[in-house]
Amino acid sequence: MLRKFWRAADTTAHPSGLPEQPTDTHLAGIKSRLDLKRLFFIFLGLSLFCIVYFSPIFPDAVDPNGERFILTHEGKAALGLFLLAATWWVFEVIPIGVTSIVIGVVQALFLIRTAKEAFKDFMDPSVWFIIGSVVIGMAFTRSGLTKRMAYRMLLVVGERTSMIYLGVFVMTAALTIIMAHTAVAAAVYPLLMAIYALYDEDNKPTKFGKGLFMGMAFVAGAGSIITLLGAARGAVALGFYTQIVKAEITFFEFTYYMLPIGVLMVFILWVFFMVFLKPEQKTIPGLRERAKILNKRLGKIGKTEITTLVIVGLTILTISVRKLIPGLELVDKSAIILVSTILFFMFKILTIKDLEEIPWNIVLLFGGAMSIGFCLWETGAAEWMAIHWLALLQDFGPFMFVLGIAFFVLIMTNLIMNVAAIAITMPVAFTIAPYLGVAPEVVLFACLVTAGMPFLLLVGAAPNAIAYESKQFTSGEFFKYGIPASVILMVVTAFFIYFVWPLMGMPTSIS
Repeated sequence: MLRKFWRAADTTAHPSGLPEQPTDTHLAGIKSRLDLKRLFFIFLGLSLFCIVYFSPIFPDAVDPNGERFILTHEGKAALGLFLLAATWWVFEVIPIGVTSIVIGVVQALFLIRTAKEAFKDFMDPSVWFIIGSVVIGMAFTRSGLTKRMAYRMLLVVGERTSMIYLGVFVMTAALTIIMAHTAVAAAVYPLLMAIYALYDEDNKPTKFGKGLFMGMAFVAGAGSIITLLGAARGAVALGFYTQIVKAEITFFEFTYYMLPIGVLMVFILWVFFMVFLKPEQKTIPGLRERAKILNKRLGKIGKTEITTLVIVGLTILTISVRKLIPGLELVDKSAIILVSTILFFMFKILTIKDLEEIPWNIVLLFGGAMSIGFCLWETGAAEWMAIHWLALLQDFGPFMFVLGIAFFVLIMTNLIMNVAAIAITMPVAFTIAPYLGVAPEVVLFACLVTAGMPFLLLVGAAPNAIAYESKQFTSGEFFKYGIPASVILMVVTAFFIYFVWPLMGMPTSIS
């Protein structure tokens, strides 16, 4: 009867006999405003590209030795593309993966680089390393290891959401001490999804969800600076240091200086998220009991879980020790991590259905990041920017010079791969530093701190993009919370440059 009444009511509401379409002028107005906002940022990105592309040639950059660096037409176009991509990524006017495709297309259409050069970077070994890392996370989920780890952790940290934050952050940072932060984020991500499902069964965005996933990404960066195993950037920077300065820094010396600042940032970020994204609920009543019941239902660890652990453990071990074994150091880490991908399918831990569920939006995002990074590098635009910036800093004194270099790396590593940011900045910085009486060690460590914690853009680091897959936050929100986090990072870095590292014995000046 109710159904018949509803139909009758619908058909009499419009002269044509069709059901009256619901209208809401308020919602329509909101949608219109959102569309206009999107169009504004689309045209803003395009306008920035056109302004830079068609502008007159910019002045040359001159280093302390008097060498001039010309910004070519291709380099100028690369800078314009850089601004276009950054605008579209931040305001997410189109899917972030599609913006990455735009990066390759514009390079080819405007002859910035050849199509072959522009698009080959989408299949760079670093992109494949991210794919391998994501697959490890999927294997943890499919095997049941993720839930087992999540429930065990909840039994330890309890029902307070503040302690869940802390437990997740400490665990993430601890793992990055022994393995690459990309692999850590991929492994921890499904664990966080399991934890969040106990907080909100609908997986809708909440303050707790935003803090949990963004916090994981931020802390993965903080932990990754502690040892050389956390990311490739450390080894690259030490390579430049050894080549230019003609001195060496050992593995343990590296950790000695980086451990205090890495650990401090983990706890500062915990406080940061408790202030800016304080969970709606102080506790999750009955969480520990639910975790206990769910953990019990899992039973004893199974064959699939053990196989997954063995594959992942051997992969991490091989990547960690490859530089210590003659011949193995020549094998790229991407090839090693992809062996684990092959083994997951060989042992039927994963199926073809899982392969189809790889987040290709994120893979494309990093392909685009690699492409714009190499574009800036190969056209000379990045070096031109670095020399201009560092030349300005040489008039501000040693302390501001070091802090300014660290800030430049922070900005660059948010926009291009951090390895490229280090490779662009280090040679120039090591050249200018002696003129100001600055020791190269403090330049090296300050830059590595900021290179490890890109809090502004998703393309800054793989953990940022992996966390984005949770759908708990937008790229704009990530940028919004990243601004105060980056300011805090710069303050902490300044504190270590001026007070802590000199007390620890780090040379900061050339006597």
